[in-house]
Amino acid sequence: MRRIPRPDGSSGSPSSRPPLPGNPGNLPAELNRFIGRDDELAALAQRLESARLVTLTGLGGVGKSRLARRAAAILQDRFCDGARLVEISPLRDPQVLEHAFVEALAPVDHTGRPPRAALCDHLAGRELLLVLDGYEHLVAECAELTGELLRRAPGLRVLAAGRRPLGLPGEYTLPLAPLNEADAAALFADRAAAVVADFAVGPANETAVTELCRRLDGIPLALELAAGRLRALSVDQVLHRLDDRFRLLTGTHRGAAPSRPAGHAQGAPPSRHQTLRTAIGWSHELCTPQERLLWARLSVFAGQFDLEAVEYVCSGPELPVDELLDVISELVAQSVLVREEGAAGVRYRMLDTVRAYGAGWLEATQDGERLRRRHRDWYLGLATWCELDWFSPRQAEVAARIEAELPNLRVALEQSLEGEGDAYLGQYLAGTLWFYWVGCGRLSEGRQWLDRALELESDHDEARLKALWVVGYVAVLQGDTLGAMAALQECREEAERTDNATAAAYALHRTGCLALVCDDMPRAEKLLSGALVRYREIGELNSNVLMGQVELAMAVAFQGELEYAVRLCEDVQQVCGDHGERWTLAYALFVLAFAAWSGGEGGRARELLEECLAIDHTFHDLLGAVLAIEMLALVTLGEGDAEEAAVLQGAAGRIWPSVGLPLFGSRYFNQPHALCEERARELLGAEHYEACLRAGGGLDLDRTVARILGSAEEAPEPCRMARITPPATSEPAASPSASGGETAG
Repeated sequence: MRRIPRPDGSSGSPSSRPPLPGNPGNLPAELNRFIGRDDELAALAQRLESARLVTLTGLGGVGKSRLARRAAAILQDRFCDGARLVEISPLRDPQVLEHAFVEALAPVDHTGRPPRAALCDHLAGRELLLVLDGYEHLVAECAELTGELLRRAPGLRVLAAGRRPLGLPGEYTLPLAPLNEADAAALFADRAAAVVADFAVGPANETAVTELCRRLDGIPLALELAAGRLRALSVDQVLHRLDDRFRLLTGTHRGAAPSRPAGHAQGAPPSRHQTLRTAIGWSHELCTPQERLLWARLSVFAGQFDLEAVEYVCSGPELPVDELLDVISELVAQSVLVREEGAAGVRYRMLDTVRAYGAGWLEATQDGERLRRRHRDWYLGLATWCELDWFSPRQAEVAARIEAELPNLRVALEQSLEGEGDAYLGQYLAGTLWFYWVGCGRLSEGRQWLDRALELESDHDEARLKALWVVGYVAVLQGDTLGAMAALQECREEAERTDNATAAAYALHRTGCLALVCDDMPRAEKLLSGALVRYREIGELNSNVLMGQVELAMAVAFQGELEYAVRLCEDVQQVCGDHGERWTLAYALFVLAFAAWSGGEGGRARELLEECLAIDHTFHDLLGAVLAIEMLALVTLGEGDAEEAAVLQGAAGRIWPSVGLPLFGSRYFNQPHALCEERARELLGAEHYEACLRAGGGLDLDRTVARILGSAEEAPEPCRMARITPPATSEPAASPSASGGETAG
């Protein structure tokens, strides 16, 4: 790790290798000014020089999360692989904890191995700052996973933020106190100015502001809630009402415990916990009945949510749909809700402490179970709509939407799988999200939900059959032949028994896909052709159907029927253009590029492969991306750059362990790789070839894609020497059929 900078950005000695350009991590942008905490930032920077695990502790609302993210933003450039944030508070099921780490660290993994193994492999050799936020409810599981990652990745450092330490050996704990008087006043003034444009602390209100900050013990969340009230009240009025609230809740002294809504633990909390609860309760008391009710109902959401979801889940006679936006706006103005804008549009979220307070009131209303069912039903409907919309020009928007909704979808899956008689809903939801599991690099998590759903009994054959063919599809891509065969055979038999033509067609299709990656091309051709016939008979047309046609094109291309393969993929290209489909298009472009290369059209092959790679990278489809990179290495060799070809092979070699067995262990898929390796070794010599291979192994996917698509200035130039021109006798390779499908070389 490089010497960590002080809060002013200065630093000591440089690292032996520079931070990776274009590696901003996933830290969210700050929505307002960060105030104070200079001493704490300096202490964190100093402590992370020597300690590999530093934990910020303190009560909810004291600013742990904000400080940890601010420190990470300052320090990330001093870690060669940047900083990454894992938000654990939206999780409710310990079984998805490892997937949350995978999601944050972005080691997309298509294999069937546990997420923990993928995490350990991904972090090995990296120098990274990992920020863990809001783990209190899963402290044991989080501590165990964090401990293993620290043991397996010596370059990893962890900055945790929670209400209690993780309890690991070597952990350094930094208790976070509330803001001092000056910083508390500065924070209140800054947030107040956002509500009242001309607000400033001066002689007329300085005493009241100071007293308010003192009464709120310098707790940032309490100060922000109070500042939100200045839209309707003066500082003196806020202070007066707060005084009333203290007396109302605690009697004649402030040491007594405040009253609680039903569902909250009893017992006297520490005084600052009382202050925070008092501040939240005071803000709650000043809300209108509609605002209080919406606050409680919004607690069923996890992470972010949008207006449409709120309108469906939270509306009712007391909260008419046409009034909800005004109520939301008031909660935003009062800092109860946070408004955020990103790829999925305008969204809202609650701070964990505020959500927990609302959840207590929701349970007191005895309306929690009904609201949780409505929440589940909304996300079932959302998944259904997104599955349909995946086959449209809105594919990228669908991917972004599901990514943003993942915490709520997880809650909906848990609700379905734990609810009595609702197993079929979990099977349906896990199966309906196939496009996300497969198309957006979430195979491992998808497999977990599907397996869990299929362990439960269900009387709804259609939902179970869908989950079966989807888990078979996922297993094929993970290289789990036995798992795929078992699921697809069961699906096919049950589909025939229940006369479910759609499930039968999908089971046949995915069985053909399994034959394809297992090198049984004649059988793959027969099964895939049969599936396409069935799809036409039932009128099915979507990304899956088009992918079946691309897979058929692969099967016939590997048998030497390149003209037929080209016709099939050009037809797919046309249909994709008509419907705005991009994900399947990328695979069609790959087959067309293979045919172009086989016909000696290297330039055309490169154009097709670069478009293919750009699409795959957009959707985080690791399988499609690595296949394109392997093929581009061979095209690059044909252009006279053996060094760059070897570098690309090295980059692909780094990616394959996250996909599965390299090139499926298939002699057909392996042919371009083997041919490229043989010729590059011959041109470069074994030692130089291996050096270039190692250099490519140092490139991650993002930098490899930037390198290929013309942004090589963002990446180092490993192994760059003079271009080597291949012998004049070099000719395009024959199609695989020319050698009976054996590996070239």
